[in-house]
Amino acid sequence: MRAVIQRVKHCSVTIEGKVHSKIGKGLMVLLGIVDDDTQEDIDFLAKKIVNLRVFDDDNGVMNISVQDDMGDIMVISQFTLMAQTLKGNRPSYVKAARPETAIPLYEKFIETIGILLNSKPENPKREIATGVFGADMKVELLNDGPVTILMDSKRKE
Repeated sequence: MRAVIQRVKHCSVTIEGKVHSKIGKGLMVLLGIVDDDTQEDIDFLAKKIVNLRVFDDDNGVMNISVQDDMGDIMVISQFTLMAQTLKGNRPSYVKAARPETAIPLYEKFIETIGILLNSKPENPKREIATGVFGADMKVELLNDGPVTILMDSKRKE
């Protein structure tokens, strides 16, 4: 799995001219899935993302996680993150998982992120906003910082 994580002031997904979901301050996660991804990949990325300290503390240092900052999370599937560009100029997406594999993994990732984000009983419960797998989505965001981080579960980075 690959993820692009962006710290945002706000983010929304529009499908066919209608806002499907939106969040305020938090993280927008673009998620790419390959055929051999497993629960181990989900657990690694979800834990890292929820605990990633990219929000400023009182001293202006990125030292607070989305969980502690009470931020929101939006997860959007994006098969193009798995593009191979070694040959020619047209990206190849052969490594991207087919929908029958990717959709259950995407849904399990969203569920896992939600469980981790809501694991502190003292925090109010938060829903995870999402896009729609395979839809033509228009994603609008205000990147805060900008802060953009790439993660890959196979490389453990």
